[in-house]
Amino acid sequence: MGNRSFRTLHQIVESARSRLDQTSWNYLVGGSDTETTLRRNRLALDSLALEARVLRDVAVIDTRVSLLGHSLDMPCLLAPLGAMETFDPGGAATAAVAAARARIPVFKSSVCEPDLETVAAASDAIKFFQLYVRGDAAWVDDIVRRVVRSGYHGFCLTVDTAVVSRRERDIARNVVPTSPVTHGELEYQARVTWDDVRRMRDVCTIPLIVKGITTVADASTAAGIGVDAIYVSNHGGRQLDHGRATMDVLPEIVDAVGGNVEVIVDGGFCRGTDVVKAMALGARAVGLGRLQAWALAAGGEAALVDCLEILHDEIRTVMALCGVALFAQLDATFVSPARPVSEASVSSAFPLLGPEPPAD
Repeated sequence: MGNRSFRTLHQIVESARSRLDQTSWNYLVGGSDTETTLRRNRLALDSLALEARVLRDVAVIDTRVSLLGHSLDMPCLLAPLGAMETFDPGGAATAAVAAARARIPVFKSSVCEPDLETVAAASDAIKFFQLYVRGDAAWVDDIVRRVVRSGYHGFCLTVDTAVVSRRERDIARNVVPTSPVTHGELEYQARVTWDDVRRMRDVCTIPLIVKGITTVADASTAAGIGVDAIYVSNHGGRQLDHGRATMDVLPEIVDAVGGNVEVIVDGGFCRGTDVVKAMALGARAVGLGRLQAWALAAGGEAALVDCLEILHDEIRTVMALCGVALFAQLDATFVSPARPVSEASVSSAFPLLGPEPPAD
């Protein structure tokens, strides 16, 4: 701990806020339209209390979990992020190096730099590739071949972006067009159906993950097709406005798939308490999106490593204070509804930050 540049997560977010220009900050913290889904993600986490159970042997805490056959040092992964090079010049390659040091997986987005081969060669981390469909079946098959040839450990299809949402923070600053773009190559994503997922399941020789599931019906369909993991996500509140929080739908989806499919979740997860709550409700791992970007913006690889080490410390502390030494001892009885103590926002997990700067 003595070699860390940061000692708390709020210091990392504070540093990122001071380093980013307003356009980049708004891109990172914003959601779609009224940003209701974004705030609901945090509200759902803040509306759960943890139960402290005492007089249990917690002298040794084991935070390891298994995800798709891989051992992780903690139940976290670096979620796929577009335009990661905005926050660190190395983009997804920098994240991959930090993930290897933390011994957790990294998801390489198809809309960030550098290319998938460069990221694959950057580190020996567990790596998954995330795809937005921008071409026909032959185009997709070529991507799959490149991903497999490069040694990725899984293939992730994002399915909640049939169109690009309206993100008013960006629109107001003329960062994006004022209406959804559905022409040209973006039309391919709008045409993706469950038949395409079935076809990918047949041609993909590595585990297939479907990201963007928020309903029991879709989770059941995905499980029936035979996907290897369901990634519960509402795109961090950046797609459908007025959607449900991922932590609200997580237990329903976990119950629906009956343990036959591993479940990943993201959406506002920033603290060790958040991770432990998700694990109590049946998640296999938690995706870190904005927290990852904040850390990269605060100081690249070193800050991201600090961030993951601090988060790991928080998880161990929370587990010990809940009276569990390993995640197998954790279940839904450890969480219960509770009244939030502050207004939910993208940064409400960091009350020492102070108010967020205005959007313009």
